[in-house]
Amino acid sequence: MSPRIGLDLPTLVRATAQLADEKGLREVTLATVAKYLNIRSPSLYNHVDGLPGLRNELAIYGLEQLYSQLEAAVTISADSAKEPILAMAEAYVHFARTRPGLYEATLQAPDSQNERLIRWSNDTITLVARLLAPYELDELNLIHAVRGLRSLMHGFVAIEHAGGFGLPVNLNESFASVIEVYLAGLPRLKQQNE
Repeated sequence: MSPRIGLDLPTLVRATAQLADEKGLREVTLATVAKYLNIRSPSLYNHVDGLPGLRNELAIYGLEQLYSQLEAAVTISADSAKEPILAMAEAYVHFARTRPGLYEATLQAPDSQNERLIRWSNDTITLVARLLAPYELDELNLIHAVRGLRSLMHGFVAIEHAGGFGLPVNLNESFASVIEVYLAGLPRLKQQNE
């Protein structure tokens, strides 16, 4: 086996993401990444600070990719507050379904020392908060709403991934229904503080 020529950090991260999607995030180790790239493990230290550094880079890449897909799906419409949120939620589920390992890498809480990780995480939260703006929630309830929406999206994806939806009902229709019910409840959240 000859070593891989031209390895740089972006190539390493993309290959690691591909490996995570194929085998699962738990299978991502320095040894498996090195084997996947046909290089020796010590070569990886030229690009990342061990496995924690690689996982941070993978999380950053995942959040960047997720944000790009969410933003691309959203068309802000004055006609409907719910349509952009439904589009964003569908894009979220699509990303989790098609990039399962990379999606899992995005779930860690941002490392407070990693500015890029914090930036992408905050950008994603800001996008969701902007979509929820028509519901005119105060700051505290907006945080509750963002967390609730994320929990619904992730919970649905996690149960689906585990094979927990066995009834013969269309999953996309179920997901859309759950999001619509959630959105219908947001005005109540606002009324609690009035």
